Amino acid sequence: MAPPSQFHGWLGHDKTAAAGNMTWSSFTPKPLNDIDIDIKVSHCGICGTDIHTLRSGWGNTHYPVCVGHEIVGHVVSVGSSVTTLKLGDRVGVGAQAFSCLKDDCDECKGGLEQHCTKMVGTYNGQYPDGSWSMGGYADYVRVPAHFAIKIPDAISSEDAAPMMCGGITVYAPLINNGAGPGKAVGIVGFGGLGHFGILFAKALGCEKVVAISRKRNKVEDAKAMGATEYIATSEDAKWARNHARTLDLIISTVSSPDMPLESYLRLLKTGGQFIQVGAPEDKLPPIAAFGLIGKGCKIGGSQIGSPKEIEGMLKFAAEKGVKPWVQTRSMKKANESVVDMEDGKARYRYVLVNEVAERAKI
Repeated sequence: MAPPSQFHGWLGHDKTAAAGNMTWSSFTPKPLNDIDIDIKVSHCGICGTDIHTLRSGWGNTHYPVCVGHEIVGHVVSVGSSVTTLKLGDRVGVGAQAFSCLKDDCDECKGGLEQHCTKMVGTYNGQYPDGSWSMGGYADYVRVPAHFAIKIPDAISSEDAAPMMCGGITVYAPLINNGAGPGKAVGIVGFGGLGHFGILFAKALGCEKVVAISRKRNKVEDAKAMGATEYIATSEDAKWARNHARTLDLIISTVSSPDMPLESYLRLLKTGGQFIQVGAPEDKLPPIAAFGLIGKGCKIGGSQIGSPKEIEGMLKFAAEKGVKPWVQTRSMKKANESVVDMEDGKARYRYVLVNEVAERAKI
């Protein structure tokens, strides 16, 4: 079944789109190249990045825009140069849709496509031919096949969708910074990203998994996901002092410029690492140099993950039975769902379901 020449999706036309003002409209996808595939979208997770982009929070968005980069669906069209996928394959697409893939690119050659200087996001990104990428709040999506990953049979589509961005965003820094048996890991922020952090840290066998949030209203959920401890920064007195030097690694998922960064650093052991994955629309707060020097700790960042890392994450999740906590919503309710996501109502990730594609089971 070939896709139509015009796709349809929820389009944001200006900064008010994040307030639930997207419209279901037609749009022209990027030109079909021999490296591309078309996917009939069955599921698409809602990510905080969608909201930042809809309201031009990280810079001026190119409108109209169709957001959504936690995409799962079935391949319905395959370019002539594609050998890794075939019609009918169930695949997922995350936050990246293109990189140069040239032999003289250190990042692409080293399996770090997400850091390529020619990287194009799955939406609101411009391809070399000048066309703009459009995401998965839609009936179809067109992307280069290199950035579409086959989904293991053991993972449902609704569970796989939020893993394509939310999952890999925390899985990659966990595995790349030593999370595993004998390690104590803290996850700052207990939302969509943070809940993945708890689930994956537990599945990796970390000795201590600490959920760090502002309030204690999610303690039981955190424990059910595998957290061994819980810190409520706005309610626990002297939390930074009481938990000082207890963590080997902290993954911060929060997007607030007001985070108590210096207090988080106090939680690290000597030589510990603090990895930021949340992206505030403003700057990170300042810190005193001795917060780093005194213990020889490090601050770093991590951006999504490469196609190879996503493939490894999905295999790991299938083997370990990692199951995210998702709430499905009809694709028709995208506007309402975006607003609810911004209001913090998700427990812990919304996934839009295209009922027509799901019933078809292509």
